[in-house]
Amino acid sequence: MPKPLAFIIEDDPQLNEIMSITLQADFELETCVDGDTAMERLKNVVPRIIILDLNLPGTSGRDILTCIRSDERLAKTRVILTTADNRQAETLHNDADIVLLKPVSPKQLRELALRVISMP
Repeated sequence: MPKPLAFIIEDDPQLNEIMSITLQADFELETCVDGDTAMERLKNVVPRIIILDLNLPGTSGRDILTCIRSDERLAKTRVILTTADNRQAETLHNDADIVLLKPVSPKQLRELALRVISMP
């Protein structure tokens, strides 16, 4: 059975790599480090889950989230938002499946990613 696709959108190269290593056993992975590239890729891929940083160069994570939620192709895609900004997290918790405040523990990220993809 093929692994579900996880799309990691995180501009910090170290964090992007840590998230990738954390999820590689359970998911096919695609990563990018800026919002504009992410928007282009989302025209062609339908990930099962997206790990989305809010503060990105180019298109913001907030705008990407709005795009995901308005695209029928991505209706079943689960979104885990990551941010260091507690206030931003509060304003978007209804639009994301899960909001994680940075720093994110790899163990927590893996557990939540596996849990959220099993949601109906």
